[in-house]
Amino acid sequence: MSFKKVKVGDFLIRIKDTIPIIDSEEYKLVTIRLYHKGVQLRKIVKGSEMQADRMSRIKAGQFILSGIDARNGAFGIVPFELDGAVVTNDFWHFEIDKNIITNEYFLWLTSTPYFDDICNKASDGTTNRIRLQADRFFSQELMIPEIHDQHKVVEKLKYTNAKIKQLEEEYNFQLTQLENLNQAILQEAVQGKLVKQDKKDEPASELLKRIKAEKVKSGKKEKPLPPIKPEELKIGGSQIPFEIPESWAWCRLGDAVTLNPRNKANDSLETGFIPMPLVSAEFGTTPLFEKRKWEVIKNGFTHFANGDVVLAKITPCFENSKAGIISGLPNGIGAGTTELHVIRGNEYVNAGFIYYFVKRVFFLKNGEKIMRGVAGQKRVPIDYVENVLFPLPPLSEQTRIVAEIEKQLAKTKQLKRTYTIQPTSHRTTAKSVVAWGV
Repeated sequence: MSFKKVKVGDFLIRIKDTIPIIDSEEYKLVTIRLYHKGVQLRKIVKGSEMQADRMSRIKAGQFILSGIDARNGAFGIVPFELDGAVVTNDFWHFEIDKNIITNEYFLWLTSTPYFDDICNKASDGTTNRIRLQADRFFSQELMIPEIHDQHKVVEKLKYTNAKIKQLEEEYNFQLTQLENLNQAILQEAVQGKLVKQDKKDEPASELLKRIKAEKVKSGKKEKPLPPIKPEELKIGGSQIPFEIPESWAWCRLGDAVTLNPRNKANDSLETGFIPMPLVSAEFGTTPLFEKRKWEVIKNGFTHFANGDVVLAKITPCFENSKAGIISGLPNGIGAGTTELHVIRGNEYVNAGFIYYFVKRVFFLKNGEKIMRGVAGQKRVPIDYVENVLFPLPPLSEQTRIVAEIEKQLAKTKQLKRTYTIQPTSHRTTAKSVVAWGV
């Protein structure tokens, strides 16, 4: 394969097709998205609404870039639907000399870090005023194959990208299958099918009696939850109830746990603070925390303690299943983002069992249906968490279930690690083919 050295100005011919703006006419304005996201319609406006008297007209198939953000990948080919759109002088548009470089090869070239680097080298200016410098840009040199070899490179890239797409699809399919397997494990767990029942275990109905007695003894007044109606336990009902072992008991989650408790502590106490980014959607990941004095975070934030289950309530964090069991907080307590619901178990309800219960897709899908608020700010109300039907196993069985879930999830996690397909690295390799012509 033979190469030739060319300058950008040898094959990019800048076009200045300036036209007058007429008040009664409508014009398409464009935007060029950063990081190779392409050229798009921004809006259509009347000439009378535009400040400029004259603007530059672009044509489909031209190469266009932002003089301000070219170094950040703001360039692309003008699509057919934007033929005749107008742009300001901040946008440069070009015809491509097809005798030097083919459209397809150039399109691939602009998708590489190699071309980003060319634009970066050709940009200059003070902070917030960095722009592409025409003389520098047009004088940038690069090595490209001869025309006939460019066609070969493009064909090789098409073939390689098709293979990469197949790998990506297979990779995504395998990840979906693993997630389905994880969900199947959780569903079997809450239906009493994951471990064997032990006749010696005390029935869960006795646990509920103790929990109720403990709540009465604590003196805290709680709003009584509505009793479970027979139709709610109908198999296939709105909350997806199912048959459970005889030693288990249905209850409302709020009857078995404490929701959104408050902490009391000395102001000078060192505690933990958890913003939403430190809560993971990954199975079994303990939320991280930042050390803060209690006086700084005690007001205006959600309280929690070691052993509590935290659950994101705002979209899209709830749908993405951001949740975790709090652990390792300094002095055992902390506070964090107000976008969390906190579920505190007790000596009769295992925190791990609660955690895996709220990680199920059924719990998430049902909660999603009743989210309240405007788009982008929807939240799952505490009423949903409080009233959701909860299948409570005997205490010792809860422990066995959690241990078995963690054993099974460890296997699926290891299986995920065995997948060696790395689609992103394959894409990068493919782009290097066009950048270097190999």
